[in-house]
Amino acid sequence: MHTSFSLAQLADPQNYASEKILRACVHCGFCTATCPTYVLLGDELDSPRGRIYLIKGMLEADAPATAEVVKHIDRCLSCLSCMTTCPSGVHYMHLVDHAREHIEETYKRPLADRALRALLAHVLTDPALFRLASVAGWLAKPFAPVLRALRLTRLAAMVSLSPGRMLAPPGDRTGKVHPAQGPKRGRVALLYGCIGPVMAPSTNEAAIRLLNRNGIEVVVAKNEACCGSLVHHLGREEQALAQARSNIDAWTAEIDGEGLDAILVTVSGCGTAVKDYGFMLRTDPVYAVKAARVSALAKDVTEYLASLDLPRAHPPLLLTVAYHAACSLQHGQRVVREPKDLLSKFGFVVKDVPETHLCCGSAGTYNILQPELAGQLRDRKVANIERLRPDVIAAGNIGCITQIGSGTAIPVVHTVELLDWASGGPVPAPLQEFAAAQTDGAPDARRDAAAARPEAVLLD
Repeated sequence: MHTSFSLAQLADPQNYASEKILRACVHCGFCTATCPTYVLLGDELDSPRGRIYLIKGMLEADAPATAEVVKHIDRCLSCLSCMTTCPSGVHYMHLVDHAREHIEETYKRPLADRALRALLAHVLTDPALFRLASVAGWLAKPFAPVLRALRLTRLAAMVSLSPGRMLAPPGDRTGKVHPAQGPKRGRVALLYGCIGPVMAPSTNEAAIRLLNRNGIEVVVAKNEACCGSLVHHLGREEQALAQARSNIDAWTAEIDGEGLDAILVTVSGCGTAVKDYGFMLRTDPVYAVKAARVSALAKDVTEYLASLDLPRAHPPLLLTVAYHAACSLQHGQRVVREPKDLLSKFGFVVKDVPETHLCCGSAGTYNILQPELAGQLRDRKVANIERLRPDVIAAGNIGCITQIGSGTAIPVVHTVELLDWASGGPVPAPLQEFAAAQTDGAPDARRDAAAARPEAVLLD
């Protein structure tokens, strides 16, 4: 693609990087076939190619974002399916992130929109605040249909996605070392994060148990916190970089201390951000080298587990697992085979979900900010999953787990919880009924467990 940035514009590192991305695009249109919003809406401006044209015009003109540009950029999920499809290697992620930063700096949103985005940026990145908000959501959950009828769709989405149970207060989990069992084979840091420990503390607990059983010492670094991905995708770049620097400091202390073999992440959206710290802070004279070192060590938990040559499960559990490939994992990190191979190795029958390249509609805060489109994508994803008649759905991202779980009665759990269970850990809470049926010797445990959830699709 031809560009016309001035030399003065190209002196800005963000413009320089974006100009290189724009020049790589050859207008082929392969991206349109795998873009969820284009599939739903059929609008060229809601495809990666169309958004690239909008971003190019906005950046070259060095102009404030217009309402039309904002509408189409806001509709982008940042699922990055286009990057997997693109034959020219266009790094759309960095381009749309730059566009969002430019929008945040130059466009004044309506007051209600500004308030909601500020609320999400502060509440979802603070475990204590998030827990308080989840209590309010739990109390308001029965009123979600009323809010929807009043056309308060975003508020209705927030309430609908709230947990259907009271959540435990987030404890102080940082600054702790979980020792390896038996001979020590390695030492890793685990990002505990912000939403995960409140919504699903069992995920990190399962990862720690599984790693410890296999000789890996796990440290949760002192003062580590939110990875910054959520506010990064809201265009709040300074807040994102501040959170990134805080984590880099925490992990650098461990790297320079007893050392780390890897920095593991159980939320794939966070993992994509941590792996991108090196780019995000490439111009920071203090943090550039440290950020690159942290990014080089970052791995999804399944990516690291696959490198350990873990023993096979015995006896196999023989549950049918529909594996949902989170966009941030398959497109953002290009981790595709490892989770499925581990599940198979640990005795599960693994099935790929049709249209696996299409997003479930979670995408960070997308299912709150764009609830109608997110709902359509969730229903499409759930329909594809239920055709497989699985016992359980596995995913590697808390956002996907929450989003898909809101549309089906089939249990949805993190991949690492299944791996932990298969190798001696406790039964994941959503599967306790199924496990009890197996223990009792039911002739068809899957059918008995599914009978309690009539919404699920069954095979004869």
